[in-house]
Amino acid sequence: MNSNLALSDEMLLSIEKPERYIGNEVNAVYKDKDRIDIRYAFCFPDVYEIGMSHLGIQILYGMFNSYSDVWCERVYSPWMDMDALMRKENIPLFALESQDPVKDFDFLGFTLQYEMCYTNILQVLDLSGIPFFSTDRTWDDPIVIGGGPCSYNPEPIADFFDIFYIGEGETRYRELFDLYKKARKSGMSRRDFLHEAARIPGIYVPMFYEVKYKDDGTILSMEPVFDDIPRTIDKEMCRDISEVFYPTKPVVPYIKVTQDRVVLEIMRGCIRGCRFCQAGQLYKPLREKDVDFLKRIALESLKNTGYEEISLSSLSSSDYSRLPELLDFLIDSCNEKKINISLPSLRIDAFSLDVMSKVQDVKKSSLTFAPEAGTQRMRDVINKGLTEEDILRGSHEAFLGGWNKVKLYFMLGLPGETDDDIAGIGDIANKIAVEYFETVPKEKRNGRIIDITASTSFFVPKPFTPFQWARMDTKEEFLDKANKTRKGIMSQLNQKHIKYNWHEADASMMEGIFARGDRKLCRVILNAYEKGCIYDAWSEYFKFDTWMQTFEECGIDPFFYTTRERADDEIFPWDILNCGVTKQFLLREWHTAKEGKPSSNCRKGCLGCGAAAYGVGVCKESKSGE
Repeated sequence: MNSNLALSDEMLLSIEKPERYIGNEVNAVYKDKDRIDIRYAFCFPDVYEIGMSHLGIQILYGMFNSYSDVWCERVYSPWMDMDALMRKENIPLFALESQDPVKDFDFLGFTLQYEMCYTNILQVLDLSGIPFFSTDRTWDDPIVIGGGPCSYNPEPIADFFDIFYIGEGETRYRELFDLYKKARKSGMSRRDFLHEAARIPGIYVPMFYEVKYKDDGTILSMEPVFDDIPRTIDKEMCRDISEVFYPTKPVVPYIKVTQDRVVLEIMRGCIRGCRFCQAGQLYKPLREKDVDFLKRIALESLKNTGYEEISLSSLSSSDYSRLPELLDFLIDSCNEKKINISLPSLRIDAFSLDVMSKVQDVKKSSLTFAPEAGTQRMRDVINKGLTEEDILRGSHEAFLGGWNKVKLYFMLGLPGETDDDIAGIGDIANKIAVEYFETVPKEKRNGRIIDITASTSFFVPKPFTPFQWARMDTKEEFLDKANKTRKGIMSQLNQKHIKYNWHEADASMMEGIFARGDRKLCRVILNAYEKGCIYDAWSEYFKFDTWMQTFEECGIDPFFYTTRERADDEIFPWDILNCGVTKQFLLREWHTAKEGKPSSNCRKGCLGCGAAAYGVGVCKESKSGE
């Protein structure tokens, strides 16, 4: 435990939520600095409450600290008041546990969860006194490493990172740490260390890959500058996820954070194959955790944290084959201790509703459906695998069970969308209201009435999905579609029971630029940061006009990255990486989508995506069942 804080009491009292900066939380790890070889600062480049809710950091924080020679500490983006104070008082950014400056660490690792946090990465480097560009750093600076979903197209921020770790973090870090210790002991240069690191599987060192462009701005080639590093970096993947480290003593924050509960990861991957979903492709194949392992982890984690809620984490919880057994166990164990069980990402069917009625206080909860599109035609295009009949049957069962709040999530701007598809959003919301009135007689409504919220986000094409070739709508097209959706809902018979929300189009456009961007964007991101762009994921701080002005000054057309449909044979900035799903498969799915045809899920039939090469999980299941 550390009692020497980097900030005086006077400073702490002058900022909002000083608990974000003082460390010493339950289960935080403290080590003797003189007895370790490697210090690792792990950063979530957003505010503490968001970062503390991230399972990936908790896993790696626990795993790194299980090594006797490594001390991993945490750092988050200082909020705006703290940022101003640090600049005014010349206080360097510090890690929470030791309160030591981040610049004194051996590694600074970032988890890259969403594109709109890229300027926050620069904020962290800036406040730490670490040069922005990898090429300007020396051994006096930490090795800056990035991982997480956005590292599957790291090119827009490639110049700011020494290393990207591609894939699941449990597999190669020990090897990297041992190489680092050897490099420092032997007097190896920083550049030679990075060259050696680039030979470790899953490690991408962008400075050693040269990008050439065609006259039209697309990529001509991406080639390694050394013969002994791979031309393509394959993702790292845990083959048995019950055998790898999982934290049973996660750090418990002092203040309320976004995910204030024990998180139990039950599986990785997904069988569903929604064509817009990046996570469904990146984490293939679906791998389940052993149910006895999960039971043990759940009880230990609840005991070690004092949390009163446990949440099952996965991309589609209903597809976990041992879910009934796990839930029966949790219900028995948690009911007596008054612990709530939360079940996100369930498919709404009779089984799920039965489970939800057992584990949730019906009065509090609302039912969530994500039809994603308003018509069956459009749901087939995106391969959603959900019919209107499924939605209405699920709603019927739910209304019988006492639910009267429904949340519906849709996307606008999907490839091939028509006005009929947009009108379908209002239609389906209205049909759910009708279902309620037909299912629940007046005398059983107890003064409660149906409450439906329809929310639309704007579709952003992502790398390693069948829609990576698709054009993206302009801001004006998005807003026009949101307006049509609103009018469609207002024209419905039951419109007074339906509320409509939509996302901001400006932020969606920026996300689209970064998602499929290339290295030319590094300059734009740095210039925008220097003009004050920070916390772009927070609408109150997002400066769209400043971004557009910066693109213009840098001579870069932002629409090159968004509104252009890609040719089948275009080389993408992320083609240097292999996520385990082949480009040929994704292209085949893109053309199947254009034909408006759905594809089967992995348990119903193998589509030959390439992930079977790993020989684990659902791919192994389907082979043994043939």
